[in-house]
Amino acid sequence: MKIVDYFLNIDKYIEIIMQSYPLLTYLVLFGIIFIETGVVILPFLPGDSVLFAAGAIIAKTGAINPLIMLILFYLAAIIGDSTNYAIGHFLGDKIKERKKVRFIKMEYIDRTHAFFEKNGMSAITIARFVPIIRTFAPFVAGVSKMKYRIFLIYNIIGGVLWVSLMYGLGYFFGNISIVKENFSLIILAVIFISVIPIAIAFINSRTTKTKN
Repeated sequence: MKIVDYFLNIDKYIEIIMQSYPLLTYLVLFGIIFIETGVVILPFLPGDSVLFAAGAIIAKTGAINPLIMLILFYLAAIIGDSTNYAIGHFLGDKIKERKKVRFIKMEYIDRTHAFFEKNGMSAITIARFVPIIRTFAPFVAGVSKMKYRIFLIYNIIGGVLWVSLMYGLGYFFGNISIVKENFSLIILAVIFISVIPIAIAFINSRTTKTKN
């Protein structure tokens, strides 16, 4: 239940940290986005809602510099994906041989492979907007030995677009009266919308298995 409370009241937690420890806030928020995108065993951190909530609270309180935080979010997203790519590159042979890799579900790897086949290299950019997939996309790119130069281009484009959209929405619209009064519902909506692509992919995969 504590996890549910954290999701529903993420704005309150961020605001407490921001007001009490403004300098530490930069590190904490950077860390959340970096870990979600860079550590393949932790795909469930609330990246979308953190970016949205952070933007809204920074606009509301002015406790920290919005431009510095934006740049740090960009760096966290891009460096995180690059780190994840490196992990996938290192573990590539084990994955290809279907050996068990501790803490990593092969189901997620297979789902992300299918996502790559459907969307091509642009999957690196598109995946930014799909929870779980965005954590495994750079990992699978590393496993597949995608040229890092090409990966980095899509990584930067996706990271900048994702952060700009979610952080920007929070910063410019998070403090509108109706949004402030229903902040928990807005966060739930952000999470729900983010999960829709996963639900669709799951339903499609089940339908395909049934037909076969």
